[in-house]
Amino acid sequence: MDILVIGGGWFLGKAVVEEALARGWAVTTFNRGRSGAVVPGVRQVVGDRTSVEDLARLATQGPWDAVIDTSAAEQPPKVVLAGTTALENATERYVYVSTVSVYAGWPDHPLKVGDQLMDGPANANSEYGRNPEGWLGPDLHYGRQKAGGERAVVETFGAERSWLLRPGVILGPGEYVGRLPWWLRRAERGGQILAPGSANKGIQPVDVRDVARFAVDVAERPGGGVHNVTAPIGRDTMGSFLEACVMVTGGRGELRWVSDGVLLEHGVRQWTELPLWRTNEGVWLVDAEPAHAAGFACRPLEETVRDTWEWLQAGNVPVPHPRASAHGIDADRERKILAAASSSR
Repeated sequence: MDILVIGGGWFLGKAVVEEALARGWAVTTFNRGRSGAVVPGVRQVVGDRTSVEDLARLATQGPWDAVIDTSAAEQPPKVVLAGTTALENATERYVYVSTVSVYAGWPDHPLKVGDQLMDGPANANSEYGRNPEGWLGPDLHYGRQKAGGERAVVETFGAERSWLLRPGVILGPGEYVGRLPWWLRRAERGGQILAPGSANKGIQPVDVRDVARFAVDVAERPGGGVHNVTAPIGRDTMGSFLEACVMVTGGRGELRWVSDGVLLEHGVRQWTELPLWRTNEGVWLVDAEPAHAAGFACRPLEETVRDTWEWLQAGNVPVPHPRASAHGIDADRERKILAAASSSR
């Protein structure tokens, strides 16, 4: 197999490259070369996916058996469309890493492949779908943008040559968003740890290496399809996740569970201030059974936690990203909420 990875320098893209190289495949990467590092053994084409000229130059470097697009998370649909158009005749199939946020029902309802998607045209710019001023609901902009990106892929390659993979939360070594790294650093500090909601609340994060393996798997398969890429419903809980964080960091922390109601009363920002905590009913009810039947396998969440801690302890630093600063609760605010929760009992 000879593949092109759009991205390929860090986190998921890097994991995809490493998985493909381990199988003996030829790998070309296309990125700006400004973050991450070139994985030994790849052929790097330096360029900007927002440049029509760079995309045209990239297409001359093919053909490839498949393209795996790992760098479209913050690109508007029209940029994805420009890329698919440029590469349509340079590859057999296109693997697009999307998100469960494309569903109109996320995060309020249980989800399965085939459910209604967000609106989002294939040629939309970055402004499309922004929430109106004063909007109090969930941020729908990201889902609308990614739904448009999916449509750009299918509009160009057709359903028979497009693989759309929809992960939820991706964790693991190299994570740049800061969810698992923040919990690990918090557990390392020890003391009483504000644990959100219920220990029995199910969660469905996946390991970056498992998503990468599945992306490489489907890149080899003729045809196309759509898969939700999450851990099985009910396999993991917030309690088992945080207990693993405490254990691998030395066991100095004590989890203090505070109810959703108390956290909401104190205005705790869901999803970011206490990473992975969200009260919406459907956020962790994503049906991924078809993907598991198709070969997607999830390692134990405890293994992801341990390997990420070891990666951090080895002196590795995630690629700087603005989203990381949004994650984590201030220590003084945490103490005040814990004190208020104790006094109300």
